Amino acid sequence: MEVKVEKLDNQGRGIAFVNDKITFIEKALPEEVVDIKITKESKKYQEATVIEYIKISPSRIESPCPYFKECGGCDLLDLSYEDTLKYKKEKLESIFSKYANINTNIEIIPSDNTLSYRNKITLKVVNSKIGYYHSSTHKLVEINNCLLAEKAIENIIPELKYLNVKNGEITLRSNYNDELLIIINTKENCNPNIIPLKKNHKIAGIILNDKVLNGESKFIDIINHKLFNVSYDSFFQVNRSICSKLFQLIEEYTKDSKVLLDLYCGVGTLGIASNSSVEKAYGIEIVKNAILNAITNSKINKKNNIYYMLGDVGECLPKIKDTIDTIIVDPPRAGLDDKTKETILKLKPYKIIYVSCDPMTLSRDLKELTKYYNVKIVKGLDMFPYTHHCESIIVLERR
Repeated sequence: MEVKVEKLDNQGRGIAFVNDKITFIEKALPEEVVDIKITKESKKYQEATVIEYIKISPSRIESPCPYFKECGGCDLLDLSYEDTLKYKKEKLESIFSKYANINTNIEIIPSDNTLSYRNKITLKVVNSKIGYYHSSTHKLVEINNCLLAEKAIENIIPELKYLNVKNGEITLRSNYNDELLIIINTKENCNPNIIPLKKNHKIAGIILNDKVLNGESKFIDIINHKLFNVSYDSFFQVNRSICSKLFQLIEEYTKDSKVLLDLYCGVGTLGIASNSSVEKAYGIEIVKNAILNAITNSKINKKNNIYYMLGDVGECLPKIKDTIDTIIVDPPRAGLDDKTKETILKLKPYKIIYVSCDPMTLSRDLKELTKYYNVKIVKGLDMFPYTHHCESIIVLERR
């Protein structure tokens, strides 16, 4: 079936119309004419794969990744980096306009490293084979390297066989010093052979089903001369270059803040990155190891005015009695729940700084917040080069 691709959707798939039904096509670019095979059909849409490229887009480049055509790890590695930034700019502007009624020219802050930038990846293991799933399936694509991963992670992938995991997941985390945390999750017995891994790599720790098998459960990372303890199960931004730029923005946007609240604070990064003018701050996080990291991190970075609470954001917020003038939120992909939004609005902070990895849930939340707040700043940060994902930071001020 021959079709012409009109544009990319929000997941980086090509869009065409077959008998007036929208059709999403993997690995297809605008202006291309392709022969496709329908792989999924529903009443409102179809999904398809390319059988043959009949007309190639002038924007298409040869992907440097040998697994790109099958692997679901990234989806824009057949475009130049400049074209991926253009796509993300148009995507954010379209989503914010359509779903949040925000019409503005959005700057996308690029990543210094467009490859070898991820300090965390999670690999699937199926019948002792290691890799990523094919896009939208549970079919494994076996790999020996990942161009998006930091070199310390990429170099160890061929040797993960020594972990003797038959089925499960292996998460790899790396820090500024190329040290590695290896996190294994499996329902089956495994007996990792640690010796060859420690011989060739800087192994900070190996954790098997949430228990330390060797070394430590955490390591130290450094961003903008600030030190952070990061436990194996704590959230930390995956791109050190963009994380550095995000810290700079947080410092700038909190220069007139006095009492700050950092929600979903993880290991405390954004609160610690706030301006020195902040007199007092609170951080709330539900992951125990992350909050323990945050307490330590505030001390080693001499931020002794930050107080941390362990628990659900919606339940902890009402316990704070101080008058909060600035709130930083960096929620999970699902965004803010209704209880949290309601409590934030009751606190009536002058400023809300919203960091998000999902513009759709961000737009949903903005529809409620902009009833009382004006949007002052909107920026995109290319936290995830060569994928359809894009980080956003929005500053709102109370009317």
